[in-house]
Amino acid sequence: MSQNDELTRVKTRIKALTEKTVARGCTEAEAMAAAEMVGRLLERYALTMEEVDVRQEPCVQVEVSIGGQRRRPIDVCVPAIARFCDCKVWLTRVEQQASYVFFGFETDAGLAAYLVAVIDRAIKTELAGFRNSRTSLAGTVLRRASASFQHGMAARVAERLEAMLADREAAVAGQRSTGTALIVLRHQVVEDAFRASKIRLHVLVGLTLRQNAAFRAGRVAGERVHLNRPVGNGGTELLS
Repeated sequence: MSQNDELTRVKTRIKALTEKTVARGCTEAEAMAAAEMVGRLLERYALTMEEVDVRQEPCVQVEVSIGGQRRRPIDVCVPAIARFCDCKVWLTRVEQQASYVFFGFETDAGLAAYLVAVIDRAIKTELAGFRNSRTSLAGTVLRRASASFQHGMAARVAERLEAMLADREAAVAGQRSTGTALIVLRHQVVEDAFRASKIRLHVLVGLTLRQNAAFRAGRVAGERVHLNRPVGNGGTELLS
């Protein structure tokens, strides 16, 4: 199989994954398994590309609607999702609708959008279990505890994505002599394309994270699955 054929095959697998409908609730375990799958595909993608492929790859914008104007707990880990997928990300609001916008190579931006959907579902599923286990809470107290739980889970998922990114980049660097140079080139191509787009961003104030018992329970939910690397094949606002 030629290098071009292999790259096409990997792109086809990535496209098939991103078109998969996340139609049901999923657990944190399933979300992180999906992230690990994405990581393997991105690793294979990076190993398959050559410098000429990187320089010729166009950058696109992929929008993920979040509905309404209010920010959501998953904001805590959206920047980590973008870094994991080699993208830039910002929040845009048009009329009464807000969206995340991922900017990067088409494959990367599509995978970032897919991970947002999967992780968002996982947070909602774990939240339902948390709320059912806190029958003594009600009203404002329950709403605040629920928000803290989701923030805690999103924060822990973000930490794990950062660790998985570091592992992936080390694997790419270790499997080919030009791996590190290609990783740097990919970042630079995206940065150059973003500057050429003339999009202007301003920093969005971060969410307030109450590190209470509910927040810690959320971190436990985000830590539930042990993720070792598999053996073998295996107006726009910047979110900061």
